[in-house]
Amino acid sequence: MQSSMIGKIEKAQRYAQETDRVTFQELSVKFRGGSGDYDVNFKGGKWHCTCEFYSKWGLCAHTMAMEKILEKMLPPEVRSAQLDAAGLKE
Repeated sequence: MQSSMIGKIEKAQRYAQETDRVTFQELSVKFRGGSGDYDVNFKGGKWHCTCEFYSKWGLCAHTMAMEKILEKMLPPEVRSAQLDAAGLKE
């Protein structure tokens, strides 16, 4: 293997551990919940989910879980809004 490729692999491994290097601007996932599958999206600095609870409350277990998973990789202004509201912020 070329030494330049080895260097890139080592750099990628370091970057993967430094999650603060990444900030999500948009994200779309399929979330397998307890009652079915839901589309969860992060776009325009806001979360969205196709579950019924989200349509009534503007947050849900699926969006809160995603925020917790990605906490350090979300824009600072978004990081804590749902977690604070739900009492999940550490």
